[in-house]
Amino acid sequence: MKTELIDVSPTQKEIKIEVDEEAIKEVYAKVSRKYAKGVSIPGFRKGFAPLDIVRLRYKEEIKNEVLQQVLPERVSTAIQEFKLQPLTEPQLHVEDAANVVVNGSIPIAVHVHVEVMPDIRAPKYEGLEVTRRRKPVVDSEVEGLIETRVKEYAALIPVEDRDSRIGDTVVADLTGTFADDPNGEPITAENLEVVLGDEAIEKSFTDNLLGVKPDEDKEFIVTYAADFSSAALAGKTLNYKAKIKSVGTTEVPEVNDEWAKSLDEGYESLADLRGKLKADLESYADSDADARVRNEAIAKLIEENAFEVPGTLIENQARNLLNNFAQDLQQRGVDLNKVENDFVAMAFEQMKSQAERDVRGAMLLDKIAEAEKVEVADSEVEEELVKLAAHYRTTPDEIRKSMEKQGGTGTIHNNLRTRKSIEALIGKAKVTEGEWIDESATAVSEPAEEKPKKAVKSKPSEVKETKKKTAKLKV
Repeated sequence: MKTELIDVSPTQKEIKIEVDEEAIKEVYAKVSRKYAKGVSIPGFRKGFAPLDIVRLRYKEEIKNEVLQQVLPERVSTAIQEFKLQPLTEPQLHVEDAANVVVNGSIPIAVHVHVEVMPDIRAPKYEGLEVTRRRKPVVDSEVEGLIETRVKEYAALIPVEDRDSRIGDTVVADLTGTFADDPNGEPITAENLEVVLGDEAIEKSFTDNLLGVKPDEDKEFIVTYAADFSSAALAGKTLNYKAKIKSVGTTEVPEVNDEWAKSLDEGYESLADLRGKLKADLESYADSDADARVRNEAIAKLIEENAFEVPGTLIENQARNLLNNFAQDLQQRGVDLNKVENDFVAMAFEQMKSQAERDVRGAMLLDKIAEAEKVEVADSEVEEELVKLAAHYRTTPDEIRKSMEKQGGTGTIHNNLRTRKSIEALIGKAKVTEGEWIDESATAVSEPAEEKPKKAVKSKPSEVKETKKKTAKLKV
């Protein structure tokens, strides 16, 4: 057998193989005898037909079997000879396959295409210049958090001595049917809150639920604009039936020391609450700044070290990104069966660019791990298991069992190794402190648009319940 290795590219190799006549002739004879013993040919007793007639009658079958017996072993031997480690199954084609001769009269020429990892030289990673920009914490952010807390502890006080009016919250069970499809699946929701006059509520709901009382039944029609934010409702007319369950006003607690203490989170006063919230924001700002430094350093690392990335790895990572994207869409209520194939193909192509950067970065970090002799101890894996268990509110053993079903704790080990590699990269970089750049403020200003109205949730299970077992209506 003659072999020749051709370097098509750093990741693509081609092996030319020439299988000698004697090896082919031996297999051809063996396969021919097998067919002669096992087949029946008219005019001859089974197993007694002349070999030449058997070979003529079963020419294609014999040829295919000879190739199947001759080629795989030679291909495997050639790959080992050149010390190649294919990332996928080798692709091979026989020269002049339609007219190939397998009787051993002439050699068979085969081309084998193999995709391999590139031989990456030691990356340049020392002295990369990156800027750490930390977002300053302002008092308005603290007040915003307090305002959110106040709303969480707001109480809905029933109103029974009057009809509903602007500012009230109407709690109702709602059923909506499409005017053009009255027998279709209705939109239903239970214990929904409609804040009358809220800008996020479609005006028709406010208009039709003004002046209602508890236990009242109300029917009304809503025609949605053609450019309505929900594609399922845009341009549609729905007939709604509402069962009014209660009418109430929202009372928020007074923001003072007593309220801060009532949160049962160890706050001694309102000032203490503000101080700890600000400390949390400061801590987050530090973490965010560090994360940006890591991302910038990896981006610089990729820019400084160019090499060819195997297409197979890019495809695999792009599929992972696409699967994550699909799961996100599904969690948002999108029916994946209704997503156009063209959209999926477009999304996949767009993700290839990010996938290539992901793979390139991972390969470079792996090289840094080798250069820096990064090691991960078993005790570190155990510590990570404990952290995961605390996060998911379970035990380390349960986390371990779950991971063993997916191949073991190797993922944790690899993640820790990557984390240490990034730390090594940052440790060798030139990090300077810089002023915060508000990217949103520097973006080109666009005309203000009307805040989109919200659509009724299509399923009761999609509606988030409050502490009072009511839910906010999305209209």
